[in-house]
Amino acid sequence: MKPNAFGHASSAYAEGPPRQVPGFASLHRMVSLLLAEAVPADGSILVLGAGGGLELKALAEAQPGWSFPGVDPSADMLELARQASGPHAGRVQLQHGYIEDAPEGPFDGATSLLTFHFIPREERLQTLNQIRRRLRKGAPFVLAHISFPQTEPERSQWIARHVAFSAAPWTDPAQLESAVQAIGTRLTILAPHEEEAMLAEAGFSGVSLFYAGLSFKGWVAYAG
Repeated sequence: MKPNAFGHASSAYAEGPPRQVPGFASLHRMVSLLLAEAVPADGSILVLGAGGGLELKALAEAQPGWSFPGVDPSADMLELARQASGPHAGRVQLQHGYIEDAPEGPFDGATSLLTFHFIPREERLQTLNQIRRRLRKGAPFVLAHISFPQTEPERSQWIARHVAFSAAPWTDPAQLESAVQAIGTRLTILAPHEEEAMLAEAGFSGVSLFYAGLSFKGWVAYAG
């Protein structure tokens, strides 16, 4: 769910999130800790947006007993995930497709990192419903993606901050403006209160913000 063209763009994927997401490595550690509060030592974690494999690698290294069924619509990014899994490949099962194509479970937990801002608003609630029904009652779901106020002038200010944080100091101003336009038109960004309300509507409880890194937010919630 993190689209890239295979080749240079996909191969360079591993360099992007650590530069673009504040505290990227710590985010993975927090996700592992939050899941481990409720997931057994031999638990199974559904990963929505498994392409690229960065979170798969981090979680597999942190939790040697967990297994990771994952789904992603990009075959090229899934190939990167297979490569990133390395010695943990035996605990990773990757499926090409969307959440509807994922195994039925029930799973002990789920994650979706840097994915939901690619999902159109009209598909968000259905996606959350599909995740929740694949989880055991009380199972944790951890998600993190771009989320900030959608009223002006706050929205434009947050988009500018997002682009500025990710950009190299020597970036051409025209490229920065192009990036601002892309963020504003190609991604589906909701305000934090909308995110939390939609999680509750989908049947998750105990929704709690655990991460805020500039334009990115992260929540943990539990399947009802």
